[in-house]
Amino acid sequence: MIALIIIIIILFLAVLFLTAPQKASKEQKEKFIGRYYAHRGLHKTDGSAPENSLPAFKLAAEKGYGIELDVHITTDDQIVVFHDDDLKRMCGVDKATEDNSYEELKALRLLGTEHTIPLFTEVLSVYNAAGPIVLEFKTGKRKYELCQKTYEILKTYKGDVCIESFDPRIVAWWKKNAPEYVRGQLAQPTKFYKGQSVFLSFALANSLLNFLGRPHFVAYKLAKKPFGTLLCEMMGAMRFSWTSKDISDKTNQDGIIFEGYEPPAYL
Repeated sequence: MIALIIIIIILFLAVLFLTAPQKASKEQKEKFIGRYYAHRGLHKTDGSAPENSLPAFKLAAEKGYGIELDVHITTDDQIVVFHDDDLKRMCGVDKATEDNSYEELKALRLLGTEHTIPLFTEVLSVYNAAGPIVLEFKTGKRKYELCQKTYEILKTYKGDVCIESFDPRIVAWWKKNAPEYVRGQLAQPTKFYKGQSVFLSFALANSLLNFLGRPHFVAYKLAKKPFGTLLCEMMGAMRFSWTSKDISDKTNQDGIIFEGYEPPAYL
């Protein structure tokens, strides 16, 4: 019996170590909590402002929302704002996003509109520090170059930016190379991870890889959270959720990434 108790205690301590976040300071929290973040900008279905387009970010700025956006690196080392790993859904081209130069991407149109894939610098200029930014990094073979190039751009930006990724190695890069930035681990229930082993999916869903990057917040899909993630929150991680499509989703959240409706700017 004593041996079993010791084993249980050791396992619990191990889980605590694996899931523990880095607690954000009061100053860091004040920049990001209590806000609504327009998912890929305040995009519209009428074609006037497609997701991750300059008009979508301009609209979000006018409404006072924070914004969430995604970045990729091009073959000529430009940082562009685009969500998908390929161009098929948004541009009708069956090609990986990062296998193109910026000039090639610029020639495409978003959802058949006049709008194009913007540079990250263009988005920052249009948004003009109107609110906080949640910046998602897509994983890939050039993920660390993506981080470094984006970091260089952010050094001259005056607004508030936090970073997040599904890939804990990216979160770890920011912990090591730019610890001044608030970091977030994106996560979702095990069943939503595609192309991953059952073990890795379970570990990601339960925040068991937090020891790599020690995130300040967990941005979790709007679904029931597993024990590991709840434990992480109990230890001080801020709670962000995605992607809300109804204003009733605001319960027990520090920040909400939303689309499809227009809530007030603050929770």
